[in-house]
Amino acid sequence: MQEILNQILLEYNGWALRLGQVLLGSSLLVLLAFVYWLVGQRLFPKIASHLELPQDERRKARRILAGLLILLALTALVHILNLDRQLIETANEEAPNLFISTFFHAMLIWQFARLLDFIISRLLITNYYRNRQEENMQLDHYQTDSKKKTNRTVQYAVYILALLFIVQAFEIDWAFYTYKPAGAEDGQTRSFSVSNILNAAFIIVLARLFSWVIIQLILSQYYRSKQINVGSQYAINQLLQYFVYIIAALMALEAIGFTLTLLWGGAAALLVGVGLGLQETFKDLFSGVILLFERRVEVGDVVEVDGLIGTVKRIGVRTSLVETRDNIVVIVPNSRLIVQHFVNWSHNDNKARFYIKVGVTYGSDTELVKQLLLDIARSNAEVIRHPAPFVRFVDFGDSSLDFELHFWSHEFIRIEDVKSAIRFKIDQAFRENNVVIPFPQRDVWMKGK
Repeated sequence: MQEILNQILLEYNGWALRLGQVLLGSSLLVLLAFVYWLVGQRLFPKIASHLELPQDERRKARRILAGLLILLALTALVHILNLDRQLIETANEEAPNLFISTFFHAMLIWQFARLLDFIISRLLITNYYRNRQEENMQLDHYQTDSKKKTNRTVQYAVYILALLFIVQAFEIDWAFYTYKPAGAEDGQTRSFSVSNILNAAFIIVLARLFSWVIIQLILSQYYRSKQINVGSQYAINQLLQYFVYIIAALMALEAIGFTLTLLWGGAAALLVGVGLGLQETFKDLFSGVILLFERRVEVGDVVEVDGLIGTVKRIGVRTSLVETRDNIVVIVPNSRLIVQHFVNWSHNDNKARFYIKVGVTYGSDTELVKQLLLDIARSNAEVIRHPAPFVRFVDFGDSSLDFELHFWSHEFIRIEDVKSAIRFKIDQAFRENNVVIPFPQRDVWMKGK
């Protein structure tokens, strides 16, 4: 049997094609064709139909799979048929050895990266966001990144990893410079090379992807089960991201070649001088951390700072963004939300009490005035029913009987529009019922000589 398999079918310039190689290569091609038929024609259409992928995405997936299998077949045939030849021969011993298989390996790695990118980006992440929208779950900018940004992060991670493998396959890890670390023994050197840069970039991108997985796939389930409010979710997410990014930044510096012990020593001396000149900045930074831990202000709260009333849209490390009633975003330093006095309208409850003053002439039917004011408040859609609105007879004024219409509402930002609508109704109702709103009057006595 071995003699039959070793039978030479073709021989040329020292290269021989044997029967066993032909049989093994043919079996491999049949196997890869079966894999393409099974995955591309049977399994993938069912998955694509379930995920409602458009036709152009389906065709793209089949092309990527076909290209991957073709490259895999060519790479295997090069080894099976002993066709792997060195393409470039140089006298330099440090020059990379480039073979035919080297290029096939690089293309195979890149094609596999394309397939991995399609699986994660198109199938997993796109399907995740579609399910979130179908469940009518809130997808605000403070809860999650957009689908486009997440897909881009996946692409960066996959292709940087592919470049790392290609650098190793081509042996082109060029060193930009070589240095001796402080405290190292004689002969111990380190180099700053292409792989250092790619490793650092991969760590940073992987940290972003890791934080997305933790927040969106793990913590989001916990938030829903425990019914944690949006502000608390944002605080937890931000603290987690700060922790992950700090660890990733330190690992990236280590990957580039920095010695962290020396870095911490230099940073300690540097921060003493920098801290004196940037006291306000550091105060804002620590105030941001306190806000996220203490949660006296959360995303979505309606606050009043220095006469400005708005909704907190984002709490950053140093500053917070507050959107006013005029849709103007005001950047507020975090220290002003910690040290200075401010009003948080929605900290304990999502409703607040407001009132409107109105005066009527002496001799008016006070019970009628009370009933008209209550009817107007109850008819407004922005006024909640429980607690119910009420009317307070405030005082006997100089020219009028003074009343206050008190009501509760969830509408903090547009409350002035609600008050305006109620005042229009009050004026109309008083005119229809002959209730007069007086103007200030004074009696002037002229003393004769």
